[in-house]
Amino acid sequence: MSREEKKKKVIEVLNKAKEMELQAIHQYMHQHYYLDDKDLGELAKNVKLIAIDEMRHAEALAERISELGGEPATELAGPVEKGQKVEDIFPFDAGQEDEAIEVYSGFLEVCRQNGDSISMKLFEMIIEHEQEHLNYFDSVDDHIKTLGSAYLSRIAGTPAGTGPAKGYAFADQAE
Repeated sequence: MSREEKKKKVIEVLNKAKEMELQAIHQYMHQHYYLDDKDLGELAKNVKLIAIDEMRHAEALAERISELGGEPATELAGPVEKGQKVEDIFPFDAGQEDEAIEVYSGFLEVCRQNGDSISMKLFEMIIEHEQEHLNYFDSVDDHIKTLGSAYLSRIAGTPAGTGPAKGYAFADQAE
């Protein structure tokens, strides 16, 4: 197999992963707004921070795709699930993360088989982060199942803020 064919296979899995990350960003931000609206600030904040992790993953994947001469995907891997109850969000998200870990492990193998250790290391890093997300979602789900409204009552009214904005428009402003 030629070098270009190997590169094409790697770009294909990088783009599939980028689509999955874009879908996760949209899903988690939708949930963040919902949880914030329900005054569950601590949960809203953490889901937003996980969405930001997914944004970083999408950007790292896009940069690697560009380095390899590919065109980064802009589509979502699937639809955003709307209308979820608080009790349904965290097992749903744990399932999404579990699936991502499984799929990305396969993508890592595609990179290994095609001799791309840089993309392989990128997937290793992303898989590690997805495992942290999975652990968090499982933990919250377990607390909700075990403690129910007592757990959610403890969180009600907690702040949803994640600190000062660090985007382009705010880069020149002092903190």
